[in-house]
Amino acid sequence: MNSSKMRRKVVPAAAENGESADKLDQLLLSSAICNGEDLGPFVRKAFASGKPETLLHHLRHFARSKESEIEEVCRAHYEDFITAVDDLRSLLSDVDSLKSSLSNSNSQLQSVAVPLLTSLDSFVEARNKCKNISLAIESLRTCVQLVELCSRANSHLSKNNFYMALKCVDSIEREFLDQTPSSTLRRMLEKQIPSIRSHIERRVNKDFGDWLVEIRVVSRNLGQLAIGQASAARQREEELRIKQRQAEEQSRLSLRDCVYALEEEEDDDGLDGLSDESRDGYNNGGTGMLGFDLTPLYRAYHIHQTLGFEDRFKQYYFENRKLQLTSDFQVSSMTPFLESHQTFFAQIAGFFIVEDRVLRTGGGLISKVEVENLWDTAVSKMCSVLEDQFSRMQTANHLLLIKDYVSLLGVTLRRYGYPIDALLDVLSKHRDKYHELLLSDCRKQISEALAADKLEQMYMKKEYEYSMNVLSFQLQISNIVPAFPYVAPFSSMVPDCCRIVRSFIEDSVSFMSYGGQLDFYNMVKKYLDRLLTEALDGALLKLIDTSITGATQAMQMAANMAVFERACDFFFRHAAQLSGIPLRMVERGRRQFPLTKASDKAEEMLSGLLKQKVDGFLMLIENVNWMADDPPQGGNEYANEVIIFLETLVSTAQQILPVPVLKRVMQDVLAHISEMVVGALLGESVKRFNINAIMGLDVDIRLLESFAENQAPLLSDADANQLKAGLAESRQLVNLLLSNHPENFLNPVIRERSYNALDYRKVVAISEKMRDQSDRLFGSFGTRGAKQNTKKKSLDQLIKRLKDVN
Repeated sequence: MNSSKMRRKVVPAAAENGESADKLDQLLLSSAICNGEDLGPFVRKAFASGKPETLLHHLRHFARSKESEIEEVCRAHYEDFITAVDDLRSLLSDVDSLKSSLSNSNSQLQSVAVPLLTSLDSFVEARNKCKNISLAIESLRTCVQLVELCSRANSHLSKNNFYMALKCVDSIEREFLDQTPSSTLRRMLEKQIPSIRSHIERRVNKDFGDWLVEIRVVSRNLGQLAIGQASAARQREEELRIKQRQAEEQSRLSLRDCVYALEEEEDDDGLDGLSDESRDGYNNGGTGMLGFDLTPLYRAYHIHQTLGFEDRFKQYYFENRKLQLTSDFQVSSMTPFLESHQTFFAQIAGFFIVEDRVLRTGGGLISKVEVENLWDTAVSKMCSVLEDQFSRMQTANHLLLIKDYVSLLGVTLRRYGYPIDALLDVLSKHRDKYHELLLSDCRKQISEALAADKLEQMYMKKEYEYSMNVLSFQLQISNIVPAFPYVAPFSSMVPDCCRIVRSFIEDSVSFMSYGGQLDFYNMVKKYLDRLLTEALDGALLKLIDTSITGATQAMQMAANMAVFERACDFFFRHAAQLSGIPLRMVERGRRQFPLTKASDKAEEMLSGLLKQKVDGFLMLIENVNWMADDPPQGGNEYANEVIIFLETLVSTAQQILPVPVLKRVMQDVLAHISEMVVGALLGESVKRFNINAIMGLDVDIRLLESFAENQAPLLSDADANQLKAGLAESRQLVNLLLSNHPENFLNPVIRERSYNALDYRKVVAISEKMRDQSDRLFGSFGTRGAKQNTKKKSLDQLIKRLKDVN
């Protein structure tokens, strides 16, 4: 139709030159209306200029211009309408003729079909009666089957066989509910079927609730049993290690080739049965030996699956178990954690052993992700509890007890695939605190052991005492068991401190063991070094400084330090053995004696006290006649007294002091004697002396040297020579003063060979005391005349040149 043509977009004609502004506004307004544009700008402009009448005039003009178009459209539609009316009139006549034809045909059909309809009605009535009879028979058959199913369902319900009862109910609902002919019976079934299902659900939920209550007790017992079995397995491993260490030690010490075979017992672990027995299904979901039955859980899960509530039951089970786990995390503030920690960790261990079984045999009741989330929550809480409890503990033994149980918990749950690194990290984090507390306890014990010691040799009456105090720490010098009673060369502090250190090593290794770190010997060795160098060495130094008052006590302390040196070797070997390190590796890297300060202090104290004793005898040197007419034949009095004291000292000291210690002490004492003899010549009390006095000193020194040489059977020839070397200064000074050529002292070669222990300043001072003597001084050399004058000149020349050097 013409009216359906698309509108053309009206474009305003270009305004001619001289056209008025009013005409232009009219054209712009017409163009905007035709194009469907917004008329707002025109309205605002009209009111802004104060001429709204002009806008209304333009709008009316536009409306009049469109009326002609509207009339053309109406005219075109009117012609079409006239044409349609003509078509309808022609059709009406055809319809009338068709109506007449149909009426005639209907009359003929009615007259023919009436007899047939009468016969059909009779047939239908007979057929309906037959169908009703068949339907009645079928209904009775259906009712009989329905009653049988109902009876079977009741029987299953009475026997608590809920699954079979549900199967019967499902069969009734699926096969008979819609086919039941009796509406009364159908209503009864529609009412009772949900009731039966609700009853079954309530009964199953009740059994499941009882199981939830029971499983908490079972979990605690199960956790305790599992951790106990892990502890027993660990004990067996320790026993095997002890046997292995004993075999290695015997093999190392024996000269014969020996073969050792360690028989390893089979690990008949009850928990292995726990992980195998329940794989047959939920009919017996647990192990009778452990009282671990999952049958109520799996029955409830199966029933809910049958009811179509599988997801709801899974969520219900997970939430309840999560609440139980949260309840297990509660630590009682009324009971010390040391007393409740085993129950706390056993409950959690049993919980996750149960969940591991449910995960593996529950048919999707709980997912691996859910178990992992529960475990992450449990690990986080256990770490938090351990951090809090460890921070409060101030006793090393308490930390060790809890650490051991936590490590057993980790070993137990690691068998089920649970990661325990976070727990091990907490234990490692508190390693330093544990050892600080352990060091503090050992310091107290060491102080008490040292305070109780009277610094007297131990007296052992029985062999077990010898084994307990000597052999157990490998302090024996010989493998031959001595006769009893036996007097040990050490006092009671040695075995007492050895027991403390050994206990420290065992506790340290126990804490470091089973902590996720395989090679922990270096850590144990570090803490052992601290114990020995800080605690034991410091306590010994304090004892030496404050309690040693006599040479006997000092000698006993020095003997103890020598025994401690052997004990320290045992300590590091013992630590290595407990840490699983081969002894050859420890023996290959020998360490410095960690008690060096105390050992040096003990020897220094012994030497000092012996020097004080010697000084008492050396005071007799004042009785020496420095201007004697003849040299003393048997030596001076002080020398004889010193020799008697030294011989007595050696006979006593060799019973307890090791040879190296005795040699060092005696050498120090002899060096002190030599120094005191030289000091006497330098002292102001000796204004001058003659050659006879020097010859007397020569006899004294020969006596002392003879004493040193006599120690060769006890020490060795080399050690005896070293003892003599302690007298080097006095010997070289006497040799110089008795020499016919004292000027040789100025020869560097000769001085290095024969006078290397002399200080030239002392030589000058002592030589001057002989310089002003009469010729008789030099007559005692047994030569006369020129020789005496030559020696006197040589000595004067020596003094002069030494002064020039000075």
